[in-house]
Amino acid sequence: MNEVLITGTGLWTPEYGVTNAELVESLTRAVRKWNADHAAEIESGELEERDLPSEKFIVRASGVGHRYVIEKEGLLDPDRLRPHLPTRSEDELSIQAEICVAAAEEALAQAGISGSELDAVVVGASNIQRAYPAIAIEVQDALGAGGFAYDMNVACSSATFALQNAIDAIKTGSARRALVLCPELTSCHNNFELREFHFIFGDACTAVVLESADVAGAAGGAGTGESWSVLGTRLATKFSNNIRNDFGFMNVAEDTPRHPHELLFRQNGRQVFGDVCPMVAEHIATHAAEVGVDLEDLKRFWLHQANLGMNKTIAKTLLDREPSPEESPVILDEYANTSSAGSVIAFHKHRDGLEVGDQAVLCSFGAGYSVGSVLLRRRS
Repeated sequence: MNEVLITGTGLWTPEYGVTNAELVESLTRAVRKWNADHAAEIESGELEERDLPSEKFIVRASGVGHRYVIEKEGLLDPDRLRPHLPTRSEDELSIQAEICVAAAEEALAQAGISGSELDAVVVGASNIQRAYPAIAIEVQDALGAGGFAYDMNVACSSATFALQNAIDAIKTGSARRALVLCPELTSCHNNFELREFHFIFGDACTAVVLESADVAGAAGGAGTGESWSVLGTRLATKFSNNIRNDFGFMNVAEDTPRHPHELLFRQNGRQVFGDVCPMVAEHIATHAAEVGVDLEDLKRFWLHQANLGMNKTIAKTLLDREPSPEESPVILDEYANTSSAGSVIAFHKHRDGLEVGDQAVLCSFGAGYSVGSVLLRRRS
């Protein structure tokens, strides 16, 4: 089978940043108003009083210090608590396609190829803005790519699941060059009304160019020349309701309307922590053993950026010691949880210092439960 290389990555970051302090100030005003408006129901026991947020709680619970969002004013409006997004007409590029193209341009430049040389485009994200036509096909058209394109969703694991699909396509010869995109506009499906969730997510879009080794560099473009050989991929899923979002096309047909909070992200955080950390550590250890890679030889762990405590626990379990910041880089303090984009952001921003021959792992995990890992060796 063909050797598959990662030859370029790209990142779109929104222009708007939101600090923990700004979020706390906004939600404090909203919670006080909600509690006052529902004082009678709270007094009678029909409703529970909502808890006030705090910066200390956010940092202690997650390690998140800041996030980027596609729109800030509406999100921080205590009477709205969600972004303002102007409706686009059908003849305009959709929002997710637009940010995909922006991230793709950087990745294609790193690889030294043009969009017309792509044979496949895969968009993987925790939420896709419409059912059809696929965002990936819209991006394919915008980039002038050939071949095929499709959307897929495995929540926060969408990056590694999409990468394996693209890698398999190149290995089997159905594509020579592929582009994997993760347009995560998480501010549109996060619950900014509740203290437990309002701080978790941020927006971003990542792009990864993958090529068959026999065509990489053949285009004669001005790429960086850096490449990473894929040593192997591994995916796993196990059903759990502990992370859930019930928004979907059947909502309008259901006999009983759902509570609005059911149509947004929600989780049982403590249970997720306890379930997922050992699952991910075992997954990576098993994958490394299958490929013949010693865990001690993994120079870097680009993990899904959901929670600082989770990342530290997983890396410590695998290394049997505390990881250094270089070994297990974190982008939570700046980007927050960007769902499937997080592990790719970590790879994009924190791969300096690794030499040719060094081995590393990119791993994402999340709702499902789902976990995916890609073992890499720096090739050039």
